[in-house]
Amino acid sequence: MLENYVITNGTIYTETGVIEHGHIEVAHGKIKHVSKGDYQGQLPTIDAQFNHILPGFIDIHIHGGYGEDAMDASAKGLTHLATSLLAEGTTSFLATTMTQSDDNVTQALKVIAQYIDNQDDNSAAEIVGIHLEGPFISEDKVGAQNPKYVQRPSIDKIKYFQQLAQQNIKIITFAPEVAGASDTLSALHDDIIFSIGHTTATFDEVNEAQQLGARHVTHLYNAGTPFEHRQPGLFGAAWTNDQLRTELIVDGIHAHPAAVNIALRQKGIERFYLITDAMRAKGMPDGTYDLGGQDVIVRGSEARLASGALAGSILKMNEGLKNLMSFTQRTLNELWRVTSLNQALALNLAHRKGSIQHGKDADLVIVNSNIEVLTTIKKGTVHEFNK
Repeated sequence: MLENYVITNGTIYTETGVIEHGHIEVAHGKIKHVSKGDYQGQLPTIDAQFNHILPGFIDIHIHGGYGEDAMDASAKGLTHLATSLLAEGTTSFLATTMTQSDDNVTQALKVIAQYIDNQDDNSAAEIVGIHLEGPFISEDKVGAQNPKYVQRPSIDKIKYFQQLAQQNIKIITFAPEVAGASDTLSALHDDIIFSIGHTTATFDEVNEAQQLGARHVTHLYNAGTPFEHRQPGLFGAAWTNDQLRTELIVDGIHAHPAAVNIALRQKGIERFYLITDAMRAKGMPDGTYDLGGQDVIVRGSEARLASGALAGSILKMNEGLKNLMSFTQRTLNELWRVTSLNQALALNLAHRKGSIQHGKDADLVIVNSNIEVLTTIKKGTVHEFNK
């Protein structure tokens, strides 16, 4: 395994602009140097062949994929998921739970926390925390979650979950209008990102929650109150409140391409997170799969419950980026940060991840003009695909 090497002949996307023809020196898992032009030294080289070099993708909302699910509470399953994600350019992610029984949630939290302590973050995507999607949601907007296990938030319950998770819960999706939500949000918003979703909250209730400390909106356009000209709802608040940052599943199914374009225009690139919200059927053949104890039927690019309700996605991060470029007619130079830097900033990881900069982890992805992943580099370890 190479410990010191140089990636040459790449178009490099950085916070200060695009280096059209440059090279990156990697040393002991870190980015040592980023420069324009040809490399003239003696270190081994990896030829990027004038393809695009981006920061590794960070997916802050993903339940599973490749036959695995975070709620399985299986270290072996998490390893397989994390290893498989490298092929789509994902180098870090939040293992995302969902609304199930307390026993299932607590077991999942324990296993994920133990996995984080022992993970091999050179040979697999790195779990950098947990996204708790439910159970503190509205039973009137459960989506593909099970209403049987919906419960009301409390400070003590979230502290208990956080203790089990060894302080690894980074985001909680919650409904701000339900009993206990305001007190819980006020008490804990400095420690956890509260993301508004699976909610019947009105426009005013969403803005009030933001004033109390809510910071994100979960998968905009799904499981929330829609925009109407007299009742702007969650979607209108998400568009217009600059303090709220917005997830979006950019698969062309969960939101029409024009709606994606509207969201990006309204939020701006710095307040937008591309997510997959993927479930275990990602990377698997068509068939029937389990999601939170419910059967999900996967055909083509869609995953639905028997009722027809959408049940997560089977989207890959690189596909989402390609879609976003197509739906918005924006360039890679404009959009790269919605897959990495925005997430790193939100999670307080930008000192070591999220952009191509001296001293940060060598978490990189090389894609061609079709946004197909050719190479993923995880803390300096090179993984090649599609070659």
